[in-house]
Amino acid sequence: MSVTTTPGRATPNDDGRIGLTVLGATGTIGVNTLDVVARHPGRYKIVALTANHQVERLYQQCLAHQPEFAVLAESAAAEKLEQKLRKHGLNTEVLAGIGGLEQVARLPQAHYVMAAIVGAAGLAPTLAAARAGKRILLANKEALVMSGQIFMDEVKANNAELLPIDSEHNAIFQCMPNTQNINLDVIGVKRILLTASGGPFRDVPLETLSRVTPEQACAHPNWVMGRKISVDSATMMNKGLEVIEACWLFATRPAFIEVVVHPQSIIHSMVQYADGSVLAQLGNPDMRTPIAHALAWPDRIDAGVDNLDIFSVAHLDFSRPDYSRFPCLRLAIEAIEQGGTCSAILNAANEVAVQAFLDHQILFTQIASIIEQTLAAVASTPATSIEVIMDADNAARLCAQQLVERFSSTFRGHVH
Repeated sequence: MSVTTTPGRATPNDDGRIGLTVLGATGTIGVNTLDVVARHPGRYKIVALTANHQVERLYQQCLAHQPEFAVLAESAAAEKLEQKLRKHGLNTEVLAGIGGLEQVARLPQAHYVMAAIVGAAGLAPTLAAARAGKRILLANKEALVMSGQIFMDEVKANNAELLPIDSEHNAIFQCMPNTQNINLDVIGVKRILLTASGGPFRDVPLETLSRVTPEQACAHPNWVMGRKISVDSATMMNKGLEVIEACWLFATRPAFIEVVVHPQSIIHSMVQYADGSVLAQLGNPDMRTPIAHALAWPDRIDAGVDNLDIFSVAHLDFSRPDYSRFPCLRLAIEAIEQGGTCSAILNAANEVAVQAFLDHQILFTQIASIIEQTLAAVASTPATSIEVIMDADNAARLCAQQLVERFSSTFRGHVH
């Protein structure tokens, strides 16, 4: 990584525990984080939990973990949560909106921040955590996809720690020296091998892709994930975003990253060195492993994950991705090569298109078409500030939504 931070341990709170804010507590990563934390009650303390709109689920999490703060996106939902907590006798302070998210990301008693809000909504609070010098457990790809240089500059300037939670980036990190001060040339890295399952459609006939349903796209063969990221895995946009993220995390270029389709999801990624060595991180496909690794780094703690039985695995398969099957992967690589706000435009168009597919407005194969046409229509500019990036994001969303409306008529004709 390009971050110059020495491995260290946070100064615990008065009760001897490390404070943790979980941004996106009700999502898959958030739930798994709370599962790991619950296994180590003497080591970690939940300071704040946040969610978008799932009042009941956040309420149950507050009862279980008794945080000092809870945050919801909308004021009405926050008021409802506060009423429920008061009836139960909890004094958790309930906040609302982006201001609340940024506040709990900066709390002095929260040493670590799990950044697990999906999409562009996670950018501002994750930046707030970087500016506050936190250990950031980064599960939100968009912070780097949208604002890579700005975000990495903030991490370095404020002596924050940045540890990847994506299983692939966490695996790469584990295959490198035990420090965040990583220069790939100095340590002799020749290339990064970024593995991908290929999703549920890696072997289906190409002509059938236009007929797949959101339910089929969300049925990932190996991982349990949210609906948006499941569709991204099916299109392999998820892997494209991970290529962009890896470029920023490890200060490298797409030419040094090779995507490898590995259906078993046992090898989570590999690093090839100049001496011919290839180091790989293996394990069962369970997000609690990278979460526990980042929580305890440089130590190791129990994650509740079953040991890998290599005898039952028996064999491992590898192949190169087919861009005709996965055009979103190609678009993402082209975006990071072009630079500027191109990655932000790509990300925004993808979010709009994926939601339209999940809402049964467009065909699965039209996701890539909308992204490609948005990239052609919205000009990329140097990403000199968050304001410039957000302007590009807004322009891309407007363009993509107009394309969705145009494509939706085709969809209606197709299904009828």
